[in-house]
Amino acid sequence: MKEQLVITALLGLSFLLLFGAAELLYHYAKIKAEITRKMVHIGTGILTLLFPLLLESHWSVLLLCSSFALILFLSLRYNLLKSINAIGRTSYGSISYPVAVYVCFCVYAWHREHQPEAGNGYILFYLPILILAVCDPVAALCGKRWPYGKYRVRQETKTLLGSSLFMISAFSISFVLFILLNNTQHDILQTIIASALIAMTTTVTEAICTKGTDNLFIPFTALFSLYFTLFLFY
Repeated sequence: MKEQLVITALLGLSFLLLFGAAELLYHYAKIKAEITRKMVHIGTGILTLLFPLLLESHWSVLLLCSSFALILFLSLRYNLLKSINAIGRTSYGSISYPVAVYVCFCVYAWHREHQPEAGNGYILFYLPILILAVCDPVAALCGKRWPYGKYRVRQETKTLLGSSLFMISAFSISFVLFILLNNTQHDILQTIIASALIAMTTTVTEAICTKGTDNLFIPFTALFSLYFTLFLFY
């Protein structure tokens, strides 16, 4: 118990240091908020990957996620953490992120407890979190840098280039994780089809979501598609 509290505290400190580094880069290095926000997005995803390895209970994850959801809510309310929030548009993505992480961890933890014969279930956590942490920033940053094929979704501008890169990166992540983490005999064609299905559904979700809600619905779509493909093929 004491060890878990120490680990939870160290993880919390790591998140705070990440936020602090982003604030320094925004205020003193004059890096745009769109960049520092995505840096935090990716950094948070990387730290989150440690949860299944270090945390034994969903209560520890709930403590971390609820604490940071509260911090991020207050930062929006009182115009703080400009490295995350000064993006010139309404977005609830920073608050949605910890909610998605907690739900994904609960799915993983339930699987680990109730279906141990099916393997450790790491893919149920790592796949949705990695797609969110990697593919979303890739699509956003590249779409802004090279805005080819613009289209509008409820007052927000998206790009075909960004969506294409999201799909490619989501397919790559899914394919690699199926090979590494799915504890079944692999049929390469089934793995390709499963990866393509996950990539397509999450890309559509990213394309139609606005105001940062993609941070919530991309992982949920990835989980739903993953369960469907595991049921269908494995």
